[in-house]
Amino acid sequence: MGGGVNDPRAIESLFGINFAVMDLEHAAEAIVSAAEKGTKGLVVTPNVDHVVRYSRSEKYRLVVDGALMRFADGMPIVWVSRLLKVPLPERVTGADLLPAIVSLSASRGPRIFFLGGLPGVAEKARGVLCESFQGVQIVGVYSPPFGFENNLEETQKIIKMINSIDVDILFVGVGSPKQEYWAHEHLLELNVGPVVCVGAAFDFAAGVLKRAPLWIQNMGCEWLWRLGQEPLRLWRRYILVDTKFVILALREIIGRMK
Repeated sequence: MGGGVNDPRAIESLFGINFAVMDLEHAAEAIVSAAEKGTKGLVVTPNVDHVVRYSRSEKYRLVVDGALMRFADGMPIVWVSRLLKVPLPERVTGADLLPAIVSLSASRGPRIFFLGGLPGVAEKARGVLCESFQGVQIVGVYSPPFGFENNLEETQKIIKMINSIDVDILFVGVGSPKQEYWAHEHLLELNVGPVVCVGAAFDFAAGVLKRAPLWIQNMGCEWLWRLGQEPLRLWRRYILVDTKFVILALREIIGRMK
C-alpha cells in the first residue's frame, strides 16, 4: 500500500474498499491534478449506505473497485478506521468536494460541467459558485429528465453535449447508485478527466437543501438531519438498510483482531 497520510499512493482497505488516505484539501488537489494531466476515471465517496450496497451487489463492487479514487464519506467509517488503527484523516463528502474543487479550479483553469439536479438547481449552484470563486470556468450545466439513464437517445444527447465543449472535470449529481452506474457505463464515451459523483451537492451549493451544522456532521448524525429534511425519500435507506452497517462494522473489527 505504501505512503503516508495525504500521499497519493496511500490506501487503506476497509470493508473491502480501498480508500485513499487523504483529507479534503488533498483530495481536491489530487482531483484537480488528475484533470490537468487528462486522467480519466470515476471519483466516488462511499458512505454507510454505499458500504452496505458494496457488501451485497457485485455490480456495485465492480464500479467502486474500478474507480480512480475512493474517499470515505461517513463518520462511522472514519471511526472504524481509527478503532482499527488505520485511521483515515477525515470524512470527505461530495458536498464538500464540489466547492473545494471549484475553489482550486478558479486559479488553475480546469473546465467544469455540472450534470444533475432538478431543473434550475445546478444552474443556480453554478451562479452561487461562480460568484464565490471568481474566474472558475463552469462551462456547462444540464439537468437530465427522470429516467434518463434508461434512455439511450437522452444519454447520447448528454454525451454529445459534454464532448462538444472540452470538459476537464465532470460532476454528476443524480443520486446513488444511479450516478455511479451511469458514469461507469459511459466513461469510455466521455472525453473528460475525472468524473466526480457528488449526490446532492448541487442542492447544497444552490441553497435548496441546508446542510447540518458542523457539530452535527462531526457527531456522525448528518444522516438524521437529512432524514428530517426528506423523510419520505430517505426513511427506508436510513432506517432499514443502513442499520446493517453495524453488523458489517462488527465483522470488520472482529476479523482484524484475529
